Amino acid sequence: MNNLFLFFVMVFLCSALAQDPSGYIAYCPCMGRFGNQADHFLGAIGFAKALNRTLLLPHWIEYRYGQPKSVQVPFDAYFKVDPLLEYHKVQLMNDFMTEYSDDLWPPENRTSFCYMPRGDVGGLGGCNAKLGNPFESFWDTYGIDFSFSEFYAPLNYDVYHHNMISKWHAKYPPSKWPVLAFVGTPASFPIQKENVINHRYLKWSDNVQNMANSFIINQIKPGKFIGIHLRNGIDWIRACEHISQNSLLFSAPQCLGYRNEYGKATEELCFPTFETIVKQLKRLIRKHSEDISTVFVASDNNHLIPELSQALTSFNLKILKYDKDSPHIDLAILGKADYFIGNCISSFSAFVKRERDTNDLPSQFWAFPVYQKSNQLTKDEL
Repeated sequence: MNNLFLFFVMVFLCSALAQDPSGYIAYCPCMGRFGNQADHFLGAIGFAKALNRTLLLPHWIEYRYGQPKSVQVPFDAYFKVDPLLEYHKVQLMNDFMTEYSDDLWPPENRTSFCYMPRGDVGGLGGCNAKLGNPFESFWDTYGIDFSFSEFYAPLNYDVYHHNMISKWHAKYPPSKWPVLAFVGTPASFPIQKENVINHRYLKWSDNVQNMANSFIINQIKPGKFIGIHLRNGIDWIRACEHISQNSLLFSAPQCLGYRNEYGKATEELCFPTFETIVKQLKRLIRKHSEDISTVFVASDNNHLIPELSQALTSFNLKILKYDKDSPHIDLAILGKADYFIGNCISSFSAFVKRERDTNDLPSQFWAFPVYQKSNQLTKDEL
């Protein structure tokens, strides 16, 4: 019995300490806030699987009011690691740096990867991987400096076409390049269609799940609820002013299709009027009036709680938001809503839509589909 126990202990230790001969991929999730980073992550793990390299799970990057530099939050603070292993090899980047970095990826041999020279500093023409915020803060989290730069052009991240996988293997064999450390995420944005399905392996941590469930039980139940996402910050409003110039802006393909086969983006789709929001909510409430007790609101700026309470007063509903500024709890709650209305253009809404799709829960978007009829409220909807 003791020998059997020792055997399993040795197997466990050997597997925990084993290096991946197929190599690793590291990257900085340095574009945008959480919604964009999550889109990029799904592409990055798809890229890593195609190359059969272990993906090093990076810290999430956050920007907090009053702090001059970004804040890095461990990957597993928000998501579980084990479910990802059902799809592909992953390891927390902190663990990799502790276990293998000195031998497999010594400081004097660390190379940053970029498509072309970035931010030419001193005429050196390198990747300058630590130039600016959040790049410097991110790599400093792991104590990483780079000695060299590598330009991988004309290769790209679309590993589903053009025999791109074999080209990466030929140019960067793991025997010579054990770690491919990208200045940015090795993934396209908006998320490539083939990578959307990867969201099924992204599971909230127990802490996030428990906080979301506690809020629903204590603040919403009994009864069903509608979750809505409102993007109405000034940066978003300005972005929407240019929507006609980029019909596939941000996450627009999630409702318009990747070739605009389901319509074209409009300012109303990007930044719906209050009248549109009320009209769509009333339509959904009337359809399920016997079940719905609450409307939960998540927003980057103005939750419109007083305005919605007034507009929906005849339905005798609770209109509420989470009591702390916690976008991840907002996302988890929206993912559990009985019904959801989000913003087609927003990657934050896209996260919710993907999660709900994996659980076969209904979702819709503001002002979509685009109806030809007038968008004015009828007397019955006032």
